[in-house]
Amino acid sequence: MALSIGIVGLPNVGKSTLFNALSGASVLAANYPFATKDPNVGVVPVPDERLDKLAALYRPEKTTHAALGFVDIAGLVKGASRGEGLGNQFLANIREVDAIAHVLRCFADPDVAHVGGAIDPEHDKEVVETELALKDLDSLEKKRERRAKDAKAPGKPGEEAKADLAVYDKLREALEAGRPARGVPLNEEERTRARELFLLTMKPVLYVANVDESQIGKPDPLVLRVAELAARDGARWVSICSKVEAEIQQLPPGERPEFLAHLGLLEPGLHKLVREGFELLGLQSFFTVGPDECRAWVVPKGVRAPQAAGAIHSDFERGFIKAEVIRWDELLAHGSEAAAKAKGALRVEGKDYVVQDGDVMHFLFNV
Repeated sequence: MALSIGIVGLPNVGKSTLFNALSGASVLAANYPFATKDPNVGVVPVPDERLDKLAALYRPEKTTHAALGFVDIAGLVKGASRGEGLGNQFLANIREVDAIAHVLRCFADPDVAHVGGAIDPEHDKEVVETELALKDLDSLEKKRERRAKDAKAPGKPGEEAKADLAVYDKLREALEAGRPARGVPLNEEERTRARELFLLTMKPVLYVANVDESQIGKPDPLVLRVAELAARDGARWVSICSKVEAEIQQLPPGERPEFLAHLGLLEPGLHKLVREGFELLGLQSFFTVGPDECRAWVVPKGVRAPQAAGAIHSDFERGFIKAEVIRWDELLAHGSEAAAKAKGALRVEGKDYVVQDGDVMHFLFNV
């Protein structure tokens, strides 16, 4: 499956409705806690008008967008870290995803019960993150006890254990103070040690303010609170109306632009959500083009050309010779690769080339 983002939050904040909209699937969305017990998984295309424009130029038999996996995880409640409300199962599901989309309820609806009794996105955030932090502290203490014994060993094994303990102590101090592990300043070596803990609060987070249709595009005070708490945490955020987004997915494609215009939207909110998730995971796309297929390939930011080639096939990386590279917009401007090459816009790059978002690439290899 593609890299995955877990959709989390308290019960009845709109997680399953959001997932329905993202995946186009008919996932259970009910007005009672724990309607979702097992995680539902959907792989969602990443909207990219650059690829669409390249496909319009080449008119290929197939166009393949990049994709992200979204996992609908059942609602957490206070006490989840101790197993309340099937908490252990839900926390285990969160551990398996790469990032978190934390849905915060900003809509009022008397027909949809709120487990906290009042609409308060900041309080809801604190409930969920406290449970994640408590679970992390429990995991950290167990790991720390084992490494403390290892630290008594002579030589390198003991020194490695002591280095681990120094990182664990930094993380524990933050968690006990109510700060997530992802906010702890660590150097690269320390981050490597921290990754081995698989802490829940180490995962990057995207806050999703789930609003009502009447709140779309307006300076709503609850949405502003979500923006403020995201700014405090150095996190990304997006405002979306899950109910409307689900309705959009039910419309024939030809009717969607008129519906969006009626709402004052240029595009579905889901498009922004998926793109934000892509950024959250530190990903970028490069393209391969031709009459058979135009395709977006997903690689981490900062990756070099041979590793990008490996995203297509391991043989491409193993036998990498060079890459022909042109920016997507320059290719469109020139109208063809031959014209771009004649104008000097097509470059030949070697194994040290750092791939840029939006590169169109052809790889030469020999195995």
